[in-house]
Amino acid sequence: MRRIAVLLVLLSATAAGAQDVKFVKDAAHSEINFVAESRLLDAHGFWEKWDAELALDPAAWEKSSVKLVIDSKSVNTRVVMRDNHLRSKDFFAADSFPQITFTSKLVNRISDTKLNITGDLTMRGITKSVTIPVTLVFWDDKAQAGRFKGQFTIQRSDFGIVFNSTMNPIAEDVAVNFNLAFRAAGK
Repeated sequence: MRRIAVLLVLLSATAAGAQDVKFVKDAAHSEINFVAESRLLDAHGFWEKWDAELALDPAAWEKSSVKLVIDSKSVNTRVVMRDNHLRSKDFFAADSFPQITFTSKLVNRISDTKLNITGDLTMRGITKSVTIPVTLVFWDDKAQAGRFKGQFTIQRSDFGIVFNSTMNPIAEDVAVNFNLAFRAAGK
């Protein structure tokens, strides 16, 4: 009888662990971009270095979690002078705050392809709760791979980014776009 109880505990632990599969980003098919509007020219940029820790349960998305870590020095707008300014204390203060992070706290399934992921976004040492609408572009059960995409807006002053130029005023709202292709770790 004791063996059966131990076997049942082991089987239930294995089944529970199977639902909490770790995933990694597919770097060739993933990106985080932003657009900051200004008078002279909207700044379109991206981060070259970032990573994602994903624990996903496609059968119950609400059990999933996401953590993103962005190297703030890796900002790239394809204009060296602007990139250096963005790394300065006027914007990301990359020497003092080398990482931008997002850690999910709650995943809400809206439909078969729509999720809202609420979590803590930390930039320049300031943490704010944000809800990010996410679209599941695809999920392949057999390959254990998929892709999320989405767009959300942040107010830069919420994170202490208040620099502005009288010649080229910058909008308060910054649009963030992302594509995150992922696969099960080890595949």
